[in-house]
Amino acid sequence: MTAMRMIGLTLLLLLTIFSPSHADEADLRATIAKFATAKGFSETGAVVHELAATADPVVARPLAALADGSLYIRKADSLVFTGKETAGSIELFDPLSGDASGEAGKDDITKIKVNNTLRRVIRDALGTLTLGAKNPAVRLAAAGTMFKTPDAANIEPLDTAIANETVASVKALFEQARAASVLVSDRPDADKLAAIALIGARGDLDPVSLLTSVDANASEAVRQAATAAIANINSTLALWDAAQNIWYGISMGSVLLLAAIGLAITFGVMGVINMAHGEMVMLGAYTTFVVQQVIRTSFPGLFDWSLVIALPLAFLVAALVGLAIERGVIRFLYGRPLETLLATWGVSLILQQAVRSIFGPTNQEVGNPSWMSGSFDFGQLAITWNRLWILVFALSVFAVLFYVMKRTPWGLQMRAVTANRRMAASMGIRTPWVDALTFALGSGIAGIAGVALSQIDNVSPNLGRGYIIDSFMVVVFGGVGNLWGTLVGAFSLGIVNKVLEPYAGAVLGKIVVLVLIILFIQKRPRGLFALKGRAVEA
Repeated sequence: MTAMRMIGLTLLLLLTIFSPSHADEADLRATIAKFATAKGFSETGAVVHELAATADPVVARPLAALADGSLYIRKADSLVFTGKETAGSIELFDPLSGDASGEAGKDDITKIKVNNTLRRVIRDALGTLTLGAKNPAVRLAAAGTMFKTPDAANIEPLDTAIANETVASVKALFEQARAASVLVSDRPDADKLAAIALIGARGDLDPVSLLTSVDANASEAVRQAATAAIANINSTLALWDAAQNIWYGISMGSVLLLAAIGLAITFGVMGVINMAHGEMVMLGAYTTFVVQQVIRTSFPGLFDWSLVIALPLAFLVAALVGLAIERGVIRFLYGRPLETLLATWGVSLILQQAVRSIFGPTNQEVGNPSWMSGSFDFGQLAITWNRLWILVFALSVFAVLFYVMKRTPWGLQMRAVTANRRMAASMGIRTPWVDALTFALGSGIAGIAGVALSQIDNVSPNLGRGYIIDSFMVVVFGGVGNLWGTLVGAFSLGIVNKVLEPYAGAVLGKIVVLVLIILFIQKRPRGLFALKGRAVEA
């Protein structure tokens, strides 16, 4: 630990430690005075241990000064002071109270020397002092340090801390730190076996190195127990790794769901292979960029609300562009799938070039609001807030769209057109407008997908290109036009991709998934959830 970190720890101690009673001040000063007569680093270390044994937080000041190289002995009377160098002299301070005690010339004092070994001793001593801190976070940090640097001398202070601790989580970590210290002590085998059982129950990586370093001279029972504990930890970690890959797959599935859900309804209702769908996602991402730029320059206090503001605007922009594409191009090409594919591919190139001309070809910066930044741990899982919020957002979009499809008159008309276009038209449903509004809705959903994707991917003119193929795979695998099929297909492909990646690599894993989908479609050409539509009409 560096000197600056030592000082920071000391300040934290002084701010947070609460101690109902202190050791006798005269005894403390007598112990500090021993620094003046200590010969060599080992005797100085013995004085450090003696101060730490008092468990009085006020000794943190002289210990931190010693580690920082600012603890001095005045030659005239052999008194010990903390000091601060100034031009030509040293300002002296009382080692316990910190009160100013005058000045001394550099020739009138002697600096107490330390080495790296002594600094480690001081670090451990300060860690022991923090066991009584008022702030539970400080106590947790102290216990973590003592777990990673076990010492038989820590057992008694930890016993006292365990007896006084009222917070269950802190007490558990104190017990684990004590067990680590027991392992490096000369305690009986029964104590060490109990310590191994407690340490092995943690199930993370930290105990592995500790258990691996069990003394070769330990008894056979202790060595076997350590080996068994390491094997159990490795098994537990393998399960957590599998769970982490599944979480990555769920995260990827939420992204695929957002990118594909709009395509599912347009493909299902209209039978149009829209190669410009990825560009709708891109437009949503660039809308987010524009909104954030305006907020940064004019309303910086609203930055955390930038995504909320961007959502309706991205939906509107993408929906209007989608409506223009359907009215201007696609409606003239119904029943001609190859021409529709080529036309929408051309539209995608036009949109990409337009964005390049306006915003440039380079990536644009889209920031994360504070509530989407950082991560947290769940067991051994590392979960980022932006991925978690995207999952929640994707499921919310799915729920809203499902409600629209199943519980609104417009949704009923969309499903009627999907099932039998001619019969729907004969019942008075204006199928051309259903097509137009459906295409606008699908494009708008792609736009709000772009808002979410701007938080995890580069915002560039090529943003949509990376999702269009995967979106079609999700739609075809799940069943054209079926929302439940899109949901299941997105998460299934995401999880399979991430489970295969550690073994086959990212590229080969995608190839394997594609082959599996092709084989599946051979058996079920209409996907997981078949939906009646125009393709089966006579």
